[in-house]
Amino acid sequence: MLAVIAGEGALPGAIIQAHHGAWFVRIEGVEAHNPGAPEIAARFERLGQLFYDLRGANVTELCLAGAMARPALDPVAFDPKMMALAPRLMQAMQGGDDALLRLVIAIFEEEGFAVRGAHDLVPGLTAQAGLLAGDPPERPERDDIHRANEILAALGPVDVGQAAVVAGGLCLGIETIQGTDALLRMVSETPDHLRRGAKGVLVKRPKPGQDLRVDMPAIGPATIEGAAKAGLAGVVIAAGGVLIAEREATIAAAEAAGLFLMAQ
Repeated sequence: MLAVIAGEGALPGAIIQAHHGAWFVRIEGVEAHNPGAPEIAARFERLGQLFYDLRGANVTELCLAGAMARPALDPVAFDPKMMALAPRLMQAMQGGDDALLRLVIAIFEEEGFAVRGAHDLVPGLTAQAGLLAGDPPERPERDDIHRANEILAALGPVDVGQAAVVAGGLCLGIETIQGTDALLRMVSETPDHLRRGAKGVLVKRPKPGQDLRVDMPAIGPATIEGAAKAGLAGVVIAAGGVLIAEREATIAAAEAAGLFLMAQ
């Protein structure tokens, strides 16, 4: 039996709809839309209770899906299991997202649950290599794509960045904890003279060695809208390594905005 630990966005609902009978785990304080699945209520502070409830529902597989901010934990509410796990979790929370999520996966696996990736549960969430929308990038954009890939490869070992914007060979920004939308807003406010007259590209891909079962990078119509407002020429994602939310709408938005959308 599958349970989806649900964050924000459309992804948890898409998984539920593709797997009839799956449980929807609603974490207190997380805005998550349930399309009608049976629910398990949970709190970050009471992981022991969550493990108990999952076993009671005959859950053997878990999928963590949707956006979820780091919680502000209340130690007073910790159950005994959370008390035992707290030192490991608190230490991991001092690092990057990848380190924390690796620990979360390890904890669920230690409790006997198999952790599945959304892309393994719903076909078509990622893209094969190729052009998805617009015209192929020209030489200046191809050079910027290469440069962005170099930047992301260099930052991956320190657990920073799943996206970068490069224009005319210059890095206009990298994705930090604020997310891709915030990166694109910042780029949209960058003066033209700093961009050397180049439009630039957004490249989004997993960090080297990132566990794609959780926190796989994602784009959607809002990403395309942000890229257009930032004056970019296009968006490049890693083939098989980035979720495309609302795929048809995302591709249509790129076509309408005159942006290329490519997987490589």
